[in-house]
Amino acid sequence: MKQFEAGSYDVIVVGAGHAGSEAALASARMGSKTLLLTLSLEMVAFMPCNPSIGGPAKGVVVREIDALGGEMGRNIDKTYIQMRLLNTGKGPAVQALRAQADKQLYAQSMKQVLENTENLDLKQGLVTELIVEDNQVKGVVTSTGARYLSNAVILTAGTSSRGRIIIGELGYSSGPNNTLPSIKLSENLLELGFELARFKTGTPPRINKNSIDFDQTEIQPGDEKPNHFSFLTPDENYKEDSVPCWLTHTNEMTHEIIRGNLHRAPMFSGIVEGVGARYCPSIEDKIVRFSDKPRHQIFIEPEGLGTDEMYVQGLSTSMPEDVQMEILHSIKGLENAQLMRPGYAIEYDVVIPHQLTLSLETKLINGLFTAGQMNGTSGYEEAAGQGLIAGINASLKVQGKEPFIMKRSEGYIGVMIDDLVTKGTTEPYRLLTSRAEYRLLLRHDNADLRLTEMGYQLGLVSQERYDAFINKQNLIELELERLSNIRLTPKTPGLVDYLDSIQSTQLKDGILAVDLLKRPEVRYRDLIRIIPREEGPLERQIAEQIEIQIKYAGYIVKANQRVDKMKSMEEKFIPEDIDYDAVDSLATEARDRLKKIQPSTLGQASRVSGVNPADIAILTVYIQQGKIARLGDKK
Repeated sequence: MKQFEAGSYDVIVVGAGHAGSEAALASARMGSKTLLLTLSLEMVAFMPCNPSIGGPAKGVVVREIDALGGEMGRNIDKTYIQMRLLNTGKGPAVQALRAQADKQLYAQSMKQVLENTENLDLKQGLVTELIVEDNQVKGVVTSTGARYLSNAVILTAGTSSRGRIIIGELGYSSGPNNTLPSIKLSENLLELGFELARFKTGTPPRINKNSIDFDQTEIQPGDEKPNHFSFLTPDENYKEDSVPCWLTHTNEMTHEIIRGNLHRAPMFSGIVEGVGARYCPSIEDKIVRFSDKPRHQIFIEPEGLGTDEMYVQGLSTSMPEDVQMEILHSIKGLENAQLMRPGYAIEYDVVIPHQLTLSLETKLINGLFTAGQMNGTSGYEEAAGQGLIAGINASLKVQGKEPFIMKRSEGYIGVMIDDLVTKGTTEPYRLLTSRAEYRLLLRHDNADLRLTEMGYQLGLVSQERYDAFINKQNLIELELERLSNIRLTPKTPGLVDYLDSIQSTQLKDGILAVDLLKRPEVRYRDLIRIIPREEGPLERQIAEQIEIQIKYAGYIVKANQRVDKMKSMEEKFIPEDIDYDAVDSLATEARDRLKKIQPSTLGQASRVSGVNPADIAILTVYIQQGKIARLGDKK
């Protein structure tokens, strides 16, 4: 194939899924001339699995993307068909939004944003190899021979990386949703010396809405109260005519069908070789692993307003098609369900993430970044969060600036990237609230307060949005100060009746309004009627923030103290070329793991598997003494 020069860019992004879309937008918005290459222009920001955004931990990531100036939150706010706030009966640290998306509309809307973004070219092309000179990336080559040059390349090929779809005994080379796979790029990465692993994910069958007996299912409506992923979306834009989902369950007949066909299940017969996701197992895996459970939840979710195709959430499978039909017909409400697309498993290549730095740049090749499922994660939200960070850092790289590293105490995105790079993953990684040790600080409601300043400094947040953010901060501070100076007494008009109405203890003496609001049953929206602001009521998000900050003040203080305690460790840098073999008394396992991960700080080193506190103490003393042996020094 004859190669030809097709163009030169600051940053090239390979793959236009959720990671690639955010990466390209971030790079272009920061002023870097950016090229986004995709296998198919029809698959931009496509949802090959469930048509939804958000959920526990994942919903917080979408808010963080939005606060930094990314697009996912704004795009789902334009294209959702249902919005629900989850875990409302629990504390704010685990509450999260989840939106049901119009699958086609979401992709079309994101494609339009990409097409209309300055500094960004969107092109269709299959990248087959990287151009690398002296361990520096110089561009990419496509299957047609086009050479695009750049000193920064971001790979976000996702499940297309040597993708292989499996349905029962049938297996064939393919990307998600029967798209073109990316085979030669994986081969090129192996030639360049990268370690690749093989992971697996899956998707359930799709059925025709008109063949479902909804009378036998339980309706799951959206919220009536407004909520949004983007801090820019006004409450008046909330869609009151949301589309419901429906709940049904598997039963003993379903489980018998699955158990009777396990010999035909690819994941048990040996056909599937990739490692699957623990937290999103197939239905056959659920039946085997949780054999004591008499039933499992099945959610019937619309794929969009312009189609009758329904997604059968909870029934991910790679069973043969005839078995899938038996399974469906055993479930209440689905006895006559018409199968439109069978479920499938897909195996794909993963760049083992210990080969990355915290900026998502590869250690092996300068200027080469990877993001998304290619790094071993699962989920659109995790991919988009990585894409945003990779796009930011690729742009900073070509501009000769220091990389942007989000700390674990600053966001779930920081937790995810640190987990991947420092701890690695042997299965598709899924973000969980339990992975974040500072989750009370990393709430969905305060993502803008945590990250908008950073987005502004990076050039991703407009001046108008930043001014609105500063105004919000000021209003919160002023109201907290006002509540800290208002003294309530038993004679305060309306207070006795209010406390009676909520069955709260009456006051015997005076109390500051801020202290009364700390009572679990007292709500800010009610208290404000007794002590109104002269300027009028505050908007919903500000009122929510005030109440949370007051009610959880003690816990937040303790969480910040833990962050401060770790701060000194996170600020103690380890020389990039340190020779761990020269550090006396380090345990052999610790030495091997530190050489493999190459942590940048003592804080990161302390989280490496196999490194214990004694090893950190030895390494700390060694660095403090300043007698650091470096790789390449004569021994």
